[in-house]
Amino acid sequence: MAAPIELFYWPTPNGWKISIALEEMALPYNVNLVNIGAGEQFAPEFLKIAPNNRMPAIIDPDGPDGAPVSIFESGAILQYLARKTGAFYGETERDRIAVDQWLMWQMGGVGPMAGQAHHFIKYAPALEPPQDLPYAKDRYRAEVARLYGVLDRQLAKNRFMAGDFFSIADMATWGWASLWEGQEQTLDDKPHMKRWLDEVGSRPGVQRGRALSSENRSNLQSDRTAQSVLFRR
Repeated sequence: MAAPIELFYWPTPNGWKISIALEEMALPYNVNLVNIGAGEQFAPEFLKIAPNNRMPAIIDPDGPDGAPVSIFESGAILQYLARKTGAFYGETERDRIAVDQWLMWQMGGVGPMAGQAHHFIKYAPALEPPQDLPYAKDRYRAEVARLYGVLDRQLAKNRFMAGDFFSIADMATWGWASLWEGQEQTLDDKPHMKRWLDEVGSRPGVQRGRALSSENRSNLQSDRTAQSVLFRR
């Protein structure tokens, strides 16, 4: 039996990407919680694995040529795991091109923009003193809406993001998109995105990955210690 992958994780949309992938790929793994609200992502031992002080990260004891490898950045981890298992990356080079472009779309668009929407809509107004900034809220709310419109149009033509097959692009995007209500979005005009959210969310591997350590999710609107660490206040 293969040695388990070491997963460095906290239950956030970025963390879910990798817990979902490991569950879907049926890879054995150990969970190493990195409490980002307590600042554990800045620990020297973690920075050796993830120099950008962000989780998730992994160590695979059975890396290329049988030697251990550590990987940070969720998109890079997903690509590595898909290559390692030969799963969720399509069957042809055209499939892989489609997966990569939608994965990069998530990494460069949905994740950062939805994250900013969460910050300015939910968290900044709850800071002390409050930072209720209508321009920032409107800007990121509108950009997330634009991105979800792109997604809905893609899903009008395809069952999943890269085609008719479930891929690491879907894994990367689903966690962020599932929080659409907190981003003050609507699905009334996005029926294809709604259908996709429901279908992906019904997968047992997705459900297990999403539930991993869910009891540790904190309320950043009231957790002053986490606010100080994460928002440097």
